[in-house]
Amino acid sequence: MTNKLKKRENYSTLVIHSTDNSFGFGYRKNNNNESDELFIKKFDNDLCNNLINDLNKFISKENLQKINKLSVSIGPANFNASRLIVVLARTISQQINCPLDSFSSFEIMAKRIASKNNIFTNKKSFWIYKKLKRKGLIAGKYEICHNENNSSDLVIQETVLPKIVKALDFKELSFEAAYDDKKDLKELLDLSNKNLLNLNPDSWRKVLPLYPISPIN
Repeated sequence: MTNKLKKRENYSTLVIHSTDNSFGFGYRKNNNNESDELFIKKFDNDLCNNLINDLNKFISKENLQKINKLSVSIGPANFNASRLIVVLARTISQQINCPLDSFSSFEIMAKRIASKNNIFTNKKSFWIYKKLKRKGLIAGKYEICHNENNSSDLVIQETVLPKIVKALDFKELSFEAAYDDKKDLKELLDLSNKNLLNLNPDSWRKVLPLYPISPIN
């Protein structure tokens, strides 16, 4: 076993996620699912300050310094929350010199949606969409990379980053976005742990919130 593989099995991960009306933290030690700790909270009137306070309650400064990998969801979700958690993740990454990567909210829920709808065919693709308050949709496209009968082994690739579209082709598979705080945090931990620790320590500079429309739309 190489040193890189050993390193993947012995590191701690912190993830930060938000939806339309909630945010959460997840922590996993030594790539062990049984060690998972989760924190989920609905938005309040002072998200900016309470986000920091809740993180301090969730993880000690000592454990935070031991984090080897940090991942954050970048949306589409609540615009303000997406912006705040990305800023928080970038700040932590920079301060503790920890690699940071990011995933769209749709990519995080894609495996769950594929499993729920029994989509196991190799190279089969589908869209996940979110209706806008006005006209149009935010939609991203996802593809199953290999054929597995066990949904827990599904590997899904995001082939089109969520963007604004007027409509989707009715001939293509499509499913409405459905956030699930606990399951999405678990999946974000899984996605984070599957990535090799080969990111540059200043990768935080490349992580930005994803929201295809203005906050007022």
